[in-house]
Parts: sequence; structure tokens; C-alpha cells
Amino acid sequence: MSHAPFEPKNPLIRWIEYRMPIMGLMYGTFVSYRAPKNLNYWWNFGSLAGICLVVQMITGIILAMHYAPNADLAFNSTEHIMRDVNYGWLLRYIHANGASMFFLVVYIHIFRGLYYGSYKNPRELLWLLGVVIFVLMIATAFTGYVLPWGQMSFWAATVITNLFSSIDQIVSGWGTGIAQFLWGGYAVGNPTLNRFFSLHYLLPFTILGVVILHMWSLHRFGSNNPLGIDIKDEKSETVAFHPYYTAKDTLGLIVFLILFAGIVFLLPNYLGHPDNYIPANPLVTPEHIVPEWYFLPFYAILRAIPYKLPGVIAMFASIGLLLFMPWLDLSKVRSATFRPVYKFFFWFLLVDCIVLGVVGANPPEGIWLLIGRLATAYYFLHFLFLVPMIGFFEKPKPLPDSISKPVLAAAE
Repeated sequence: MSHAPFEPKNPLIRWIEYRMPIMGLMYGTFVSYRAPKNLNYWWNFGSLAGICLVVQMITGIILAMHYAPNADLAFNSTEHIMRDVNYGWLLRYIHANGASMFFLVVYIHIFRGLYYGSYKNPRELLWLLGVVIFVLMIATAFTGYVLPWGQMSFWAATVITNLFSSIDQIVSGWGTGIAQFLWGGYAVGNPTLNRFFSLHYLLPFTILGVVILHMWSLHRFGSNNPLGIDIKDEKSETVAFHPYYTAKDTLGLIVFLILFAGIVFLLPNYLGHPDNYIPANPLVTPEHIVPEWYFLPFYAILRAIPYKLPGVIAMFASIGLLLFMPWLDLSKVRSATFRPVYKFFFWFLLVDCIVLGVVGANPPEGIWLLIGRLATAYYFLHFLFLVPMIGFFEKPKPLPDSISKPVLAAAE
């Protein structure tokens, strides 16, 4: 996508820009960038995800100044932040609930991409980089969940790191080696906490680097749009990002911040687990070990399979399948707006993921185990069978000639 050149009038800025054109890059990225004129509010979630990342990094750096990554001190240092550090309670609540908001925004962003076909040619690499960001987010959130060193933190680390030992069934010794590397010994302890703290501090900067690549890839071919058709006339079918979409993003940000503030100030512990306010005790196992809500669908898939190694493979495969969406979907049409069959199964997939989340929050027994297995089976059936078959046999509705036609028709 082309954009207007940056021509600074200030002599100092012009001198700097000639030697290091970083302000021109920023201007072309956030001001003069041309975007399709029919983008709706579902496109707000990309910028919201970026804002969430910045909030998490700023609050995380400040919290790290007061946190002690030591098994004997971590829990008390967390309480020290809450009770003694000026506005420490606010920083921690923003950071803890900010992770939930970050995942909520990213999940909506992913499902928007699935609905409108944002993974299709020529945006395959854009989609792949997005999945990489999602995987890095999972790793960052998991390592961060361990840091308070409460009961649920300790036992979640024990359960998840032990999963790697199942690799021994494929390559002898490798799984145990990976687990012991993460532990820094032969069980979860002080070396584990130190390693997870280091990774939790490092990974957000890695995410930031991949986000830059993600945006670079986005600007190569421009944003997809709700109709899923290519831009034919840039002058009539696109508008400058500023002020049109900055105004739209600002409204979305205001609504997001109201929701975020409501959770931070009114329900700060609603998304957490009460057992994590008990110091970690290796001798007392919690009655029901559960991860944070944003991991629950994957946790349900893990527990749906009665054998350890197949369960671990299924859990990782449930994320890995997203990487292959550009090649699993055989349809030439991007947007589900013109694909009625795909649209129906898309909403069914969304319901299925919610069901998996509910199942993951309940013990793996009785009716929950049966529902979890059925929901897991459908999840893989959707991506491996239904998506390719629908793409091959479905007859989409006729596409409009251009973006302008539906936009102008809606305005009449």
C-alpha cells in the first residue's frame, strides 16, 4: 500500500530524517497509510492487542523492580508489592488482568481472521507471524503465572513441565532432559522459578520484535476487508489511516478501557484462583488443578485423551493446526459473508471452543469427560476435514465488483 511522503518543515527534524528516516517510517505506518474504506469495528482488535502488549511491558518492568525471584521470597515479595509499594496493588491488578484482556483481544482477532479469510493469499506470512505471536503469548503467560509462587502456580508448573517427559516414548531421554532443563534440577524448585522469571522478562521483547515483522507484512499488501476482495482503485477505495481509523480505534479503546477498569477496580480477583493466595507447598496437592481461563480449551483437549503422549500431541496440534489454515481452506473466496456453509460451521467452531473452555474448568469425570471428548473430536474434524471439504464443494454467493459498490449502497 502506498502512502504520502513525510516532509518535515522543522530544520532539525528534516536533518535527522535525512540521516535516519525513522519518523517517515512511523508517519507512513500510522498516519498516511491507506486502508480499505469499509473496515468495521472488528478491525479495532489489532491495535488493541498492540496497546495491551505495551501496557503489559510497562507494568511488568515496574513490578520486576520489586519482585524477588527466589522460592523462599517470591510469595512474600508479591504480597509486599500489594501492600507496601505505592500503587503496587494497582500495577499488579493491571498486569494480572491485563493478561486476560490481552488474550481476549487476541482470540477475537484470530476468529475475525478466520471469519474474513485474512489468512489467504497473499497474506499467508502475515497469518503465520500472528500464530507465532500467539504461541509466544502462551509461553509468556505460563511463565508469568508461576511467578507468584502460590499453590496453583507451583502445581500448574509441575503438571505442565511434566508433560515434556512424555517425549521419552518417542525419543528415549529427550523428554526427561527437557523437563530437567526447565526445572534446573529434578523437580520444580528455586532454579525453576529463576528460569521462568528470566523467560517471562525476555519473551515480551521477543513478541514485540515479531509484532514489528507482523506489521511489516501487513503493510506489504494492506489490510484485508469485510468483503474479502482486492483493492482495484486505491484512490477511491481506500482512505488515510489518520484521521479515519485513528478516530475509530480511539472509540474502541475507550470502550475497552471502561471494561478493563471495571475488572481492575471492581472484580480484580474474579479471573484468578483462590488457591494462588496460599504459599506454594510441594506436600499438599490442590483438589483441582486448573490453568488460567485462556488456557482452558487446550487443557480440555489434553485431558480428553486418556493417554499422556497422545494427549500432549493433541494439545500442541490444536494450536499447530492454525499454521496450516492458508492451505487447508481450498476456497477462492476469502470472506464468510459470501460462504453460507463455511459461516455456519465457523459459528459452530466458536461454540465448540467455548464448550472446551467450560469443560477445562471442570473435573475430567462423568458427563464432562464425554463432552470434552466430543468437543475435541469436532475441533480436529473442523480443521482437518470440514474446512477442506467445504472449500472444495461450496458454491459461494456472487462477489461485488468493488469495495465502493456495497459501501455506497449501504449509505443510500
